[in-house]
Amino acid sequence: MDYLDQLNPAQRAAVEHTEGPCMVIAGAGSGKTRVLTYRIAHLINKGVDPFNILSLTFTNKAAREMKERISKVIGGTEARNIWMGTFHSIFARILRVEAEKLNYPSNFSIYDSADSKSLLKSIVKEMALDDKLYKVGFVQSRISKAKNNLISPKAYRENAEIMGDDEMSGRTKIVEIYYEYNLRLFKSGAMDFDDLLYKTNVLLRDFPEVLHKYQHKFKYLLVDEYQDTNFSQYLIVKKLAALNENLCVVGDDAQSIYGFRGANIQNILNFKNDYPDYKLFKLEQNYRSTKTIVAAANSVIGKNRDQIKKKVWTDNVDGDIIRVSRSLSDNEEGLFVANDIFTDRNNNQLSNKSFAILYRTNSQSRAMEEALRKINIPYRIYGGQSFYQRKEIKDLLAYYRLTANPKDEESLKRVINYPARGIGKTTLEKITIAAAENQSSLWEVISYGLNTLQVNSGTKQKLADFVTMIRSFGAQLQSLDAFSMAEHIAKSTGLLRELYADKTPEGLTRFENIQELLNGIKEFSESNLPEFNGEKPHLTDFLVDVALLTDADQNDDDDDKVSLMTIHASKGLEFPHVYIVGMEENLFPSQLSLSDRSELEEERRLFYVALTRAEKKTTLTYALSRYRYGTLNHSEPSRFIEEIDPQFIEAPEKLETPFERDSGFGATPWKGMGSSGDSRNFQRKEKYERPASPAPTVPPNLKRVSQVPNISTANATAAGTIVAGSQVVHAKFGKGKVLNVEGESPNEKATVFFPSVGQKQLLLKFAKLTPVA
Repeated sequence: MDYLDQLNPAQRAAVEHTEGPCMVIAGAGSGKTRVLTYRIAHLINKGVDPFNILSLTFTNKAAREMKERISKVIGGTEARNIWMGTFHSIFARILRVEAEKLNYPSNFSIYDSADSKSLLKSIVKEMALDDKLYKVGFVQSRISKAKNNLISPKAYRENAEIMGDDEMSGRTKIVEIYYEYNLRLFKSGAMDFDDLLYKTNVLLRDFPEVLHKYQHKFKYLLVDEYQDTNFSQYLIVKKLAALNENLCVVGDDAQSIYGFRGANIQNILNFKNDYPDYKLFKLEQNYRSTKTIVAAANSVIGKNRDQIKKKVWTDNVDGDIIRVSRSLSDNEEGLFVANDIFTDRNNNQLSNKSFAILYRTNSQSRAMEEALRKINIPYRIYGGQSFYQRKEIKDLLAYYRLTANPKDEESLKRVINYPARGIGKTTLEKITIAAAENQSSLWEVISYGLNTLQVNSGTKQKLADFVTMIRSFGAQLQSLDAFSMAEHIAKSTGLLRELYADKTPEGLTRFENIQELLNGIKEFSESNLPEFNGEKPHLTDFLVDVALLTDADQNDDDDDKVSLMTIHASKGLEFPHVYIVGMEENLFPSQLSLSDRSELEEERRLFYVALTRAEKKTTLTYALSRYRYGTLNHSEPSRFIEEIDPQFIEAPEKLETPFERDSGFGATPWKGMGSSGDSRNFQRKEKYERPASPAPTVPPNLKRVSQVPNISTANATAAGTIVAGSQVVHAKFGKGKVLNVEGESPNEKATVFFPSVGQKQLLLKFAKLTPVA
């Protein structure tokens, strides 16, 4: 078992302890993937049947890579038999086997976020609701939160707190939308992403024989990124592990950053309560980053109260000190970062993909993109429009989904008249009304109810021809492999011909995208032969695979481009050189987190994640002014910069914003950051000295704090009009209820509960709260 010799003592102990519950706390860059991989290999070498191992990973890509690594360790083909993948992919697989118990077809469609929004938009319109009040994104988030907490439409209606929140926000019809949304999904033989977990919980709850079956099948469970599990995922794991309790969870409470998606850090913090006889292993040696970066990250995360104590360390080199760059504006900040990358890349013969720019919100990418384009540095944005969300790709995929499941309402509406075949909007509305009146699907109306449909004979014939075409595809679905079927549909529908005829640059791009999709299906057919016992997979297999892709699965690591992404999107990635931009109060940490300790601690964990993405070099940047929502705002440095131990950081001479001084920029002169990134532009924090040179004048486009219009007392909430119990409206958060008012004018603070975002503490002179009579 020489593979065990490749592990450090802590890793080896975690791998060799195979029986009973255990938790592996894996610090950033500590080799947790290696521990997961070798633990599974060790189980198989000890005689455990791979079919009895369930491993839940962060991405499908990670699962494939782990299987390859396990195969190299144990040899042979046994690794293919491990049940390994994301929560959604694994339980979609189980649901397809058990679908009939829930009255679903085994070939049910999986709606992605765009499909879900399209369906909700239709429902809001049909219910004649105000689409500005019932914004699709908000309604989708509300329903998603309910499903992740296993709250059915019936339970939603019976929950006084939830219904009270909706009433306070003026959205009392959300529960009716939820009812109709679920009904339409069911009639379409479709599940959304949240249903894949919700329905699994229903399956394990209502069918004891199914729970018994999978408890005996999965004798060993491994869960990666356990700190990111939500209530629904937590319950599934707890139920499946209840029989054998051979459960190994791996994660890092310090990297729990998905609370806004429903992830519950208490799942990992309370593991010891669920399994009192558990064994704890800590992986504290970091193999990724320099000593400076590791120590700096430790000094920041140590400020959090809720955590499992550990001390991450490394044997790597000391490395460069962490730099802080101060810029006048967000545009100057972008120019500094672009020039610094350009210089560093050329001076040290580095590739573009050695660099990553991380930011708190997507809107910050604009200044970075403009600066990179000006000096011709290629870049890519993670989390931008996915290849599979492009119109032409979704059009062809809709044909594929409709072939597999003709009841798929969203797919049918998308392609029934594309390419144009004379079935217009009015006809589709009549079909929709007929389906609603008869409690049937759109497909059933056009397949069996054409004689009762009030349309002319020519339209009826076109509908009949469409039905015949889809049925002919369905008849060949199991006889043709995925690529042959996909190509046949693309040609027979006329979609390829339609795009080929468009010779505009956009048309050529769309045609090339379709060709790329077909290339991808060809590759899927050829590369997945081992997974399907040597036979080529069918188109339905590809649809399952593509429906469950995550952003991380779609990234192309071969492109030599600078990476731009939110910090949330960067989790699990690493880069030699990292720029963390926008390090300003109210931006990072977010303004919404400043009134709640748990939210502020999640922001600090987010900064910890950002710092630990870097292997060799980290640069923090902040701007003294930034446009937000069309208004110029003056900024001060983030508290997180101050929380880094001074010995690990180089910063401008003074971290506080000089705008608070009366004389121009104040006594500290501006040292413009050139393209060289020369550390002479920085001073050690403990060596701050006031230089003798005179202060420059304030640029004409910047104003002192007292002159900034958006925080003028003229716009402040009228004193005395806001009291405890008042109903108020906030420009961003919507309607809310005042819980408490404290302090004296002009520094009165109000604690307000907003159904949309929860409890917030606001300074009345800035908050612009409007009382509701």
